[in-house]
Amino acid sequence: MSNNQHWFEDLASHMKSAYLRYSFTKGTVQEVDFIIETTQVKPGDRVLDVGCGPGRHSLEFARRGFDVVGIDVSSEFITIASEQAKSESLGSCSFIKSDARELGLQLQLQNSFDLAICLCQGAFGLMIDDRQDIDILNGIRSCLTSSGVIVLSAFNAYFSVRHHEDATFNALRGVSHESTEIRNEQGEPKLVDLWTGCYTPRELRMVFDKSGFDIVSISGVEPGHYSSADCSIDLPEYLVVARAR
Repeated sequence: MSNNQHWFEDLASHMKSAYLRYSFTKGTVQEVDFIIETTQVKPGDRVLDVGCGPGRHSLEFARRGFDVVGIDVSSEFITIASEQAKSESLGSCSFIKSDARELGLQLQLQNSFDLAICLCQGAFGLMIDDRQDIDILNGIRSCLTSSGVIVLSAFNAYFSVRHHEDATFNALRGVSHESTEIRNEQGEPKLVDLWTGCYTPRELRMVFDKSGFDIVSISGVEPGHYSSADCSIDLPEYLVVARAR
């Protein structure tokens, strides 16, 4: 693996479309329903999907008439998403291989989007160095219009400490590490390491403020069950809604 390659690229290269077999990917419609209702975005608005993976959220937004750009560090995921968009004739949906840490350098994306989503640890939260999470937020802010909104999920540090028994939590760095087995399209297994940056609501408020956002809400959620529920130590993720300032 080269110095410029993110550790997730190797996982994506092995899983390819098998990624979509995992249970956490099955709640896409409910998640998009909630985001649209919460943010009040309308068909025709521009959506940036950061860490889009195989494009499940991007494609669902495009099916509803939004103009969508998805970016991901994995060329395999970008190919899968692009082929699916083509097969459905979703001309308003395009995909770019790009590292979310370099969003601020993508001049063609600047000041262009009404909504940015970064879900299921898509880019944000997959960085071992928390300064890179701030780089990602800064990049997303640069891509939004002056009234743009971001919806982002982050892994719950309290949940990780209390419930994630198969992982090791580094209390100094706030990073959870586990070794697990993943399978490709042929069912062939591979043992891999996963690192997840974990957050508390207080930390999320601080990093979003630093990146030029005003928090609208932080709620406790799990994949496929997005809601405005209070933050909890027993729900695995926080869902942040914030507006650019």
